[in-house]
Amino acid sequence: MSQLQRESPYPMLAIDAALGLIMAHAAPLDHEEVDALAADGRVLATTLQAPEAIPDLPRSAMDGYALRSADGLAARRVVAELTAGVAPGLVIDAGTAARIMTGAPLPAGADAMIPTELCEERDGVLFVQRAVQPGEHVHTVGQDVAPGMVVLERGTVLGAPEVGLLATLGVTRVAVFRQPRVAVLSTGDELVEPGAPRPPGAVRDANRYALLAAAREAGCATIALGIVRDDEAAQRAAILQGLEQADVLVTSGGVSMGTRDLIKPILAELGTVHFGRVAFKPGKPTTFATVGATLVFGLPGNPVSSLVSFEVFVRPALRALQGDARPYRPQVRVTLATPVRPAADRPEYQRVIIRWQAGRLRATSTGPQGSSRLLSLHGANGLLLVPPGEAVYPVGTELEAMLTGPLQ
Repeated sequence: MSQLQRESPYPMLAIDAALGLIMAHAAPLDHEEVDALAADGRVLATTLQAPEAIPDLPRSAMDGYALRSADGLAARRVVAELTAGVAPGLVIDAGTAARIMTGAPLPAGADAMIPTELCEERDGVLFVQRAVQPGEHVHTVGQDVAPGMVVLERGTVLGAPEVGLLATLGVTRVAVFRQPRVAVLSTGDELVEPGAPRPPGAVRDANRYALLAAAREAGCATIALGIVRDDEAAQRAAILQGLEQADVLVTSGGVSMGTRDLIKPILAELGTVHFGRVAFKPGKPTTFATVGATLVFGLPGNPVSSLVSFEVFVRPALRALQGDARPYRPQVRVTLATPVRPAADRPEYQRVIIRWQAGRLRATSTGPQGSSRLLSLHGANGLLLVPPGEAVYPVGTELEAMLTGPLQ
């Protein structure tokens, strides 16, 4: 049988079916305790309850004077000045008030405060422009956080606000899910390192470095396994090395139907290949396998196919392994600002720039969408899911898109 007549032993899976198989094997890894104040980017492994009230005492909401609301419009004698960080040791009696700064605890006897702009102090006596109500301009005990309140759920990605909240509550150690170790291997006789001389016909290995960067961006620790030639023994040895070191092994190249495409047979020998083809473009030969507890992704060798397949299939698994309760990129509805030509037989993820314009999210193509053209990904912040068809989708058509970066 000629090369053109070869048939794949793997059925063609729909995108959702392939994702379902992957995510069924992407249970969160074990957790570890880390410094809470440097845990940004990590995912919380336990639900956190507040150990104390914030604020712990009634506090002034702004600069002004602490006083008794019952004194109404009467003048008050100013008896002290209170600053933030010190609990006062005085009592506000009838006819008295205390100058108070934002955040300072309210003294006993005071039940309100009046802002500086609504009063005037002359010779130690306070004159108010209007009466105040009990509790006015006062942050009450537990107003921000009540004791025992759930403040952060398991699966929360810790960012700047969450780290600040941990610091506010005095939490200095937190349990987070372990970061996956991701090993990346490039295959192909044609590959050379980016800094090496490039013989005619050779290709610089962009995939490994792009995939390593994508894995780091997804929150993982990375292991570079280098380039391995199209030799079965050499590829098996490199794959075994990656399986020994990593939670996830990602390969690029060697998953199509050529005589030098060796990755699928090796994975089938070592473990279980769950799928070997997906009905989408670019990246039809994308492969997913497990060898023991290790997830293995065989990605196509074309640079765009490799990175798009990573975004669609690998990244959600990496986020799920970290315990992220929301492992998927946001999905948005966009309006085409440029016409889009679909593939005839498969859904296609086309690279687009998504902007908010005139009250709508509008998607503009990044240009030619060839699977070897990395420039189609440069500047893109979205992957437009284009249903298959024969006719061009005109400007104004609404389609679904995956948001891969901030809106422009």
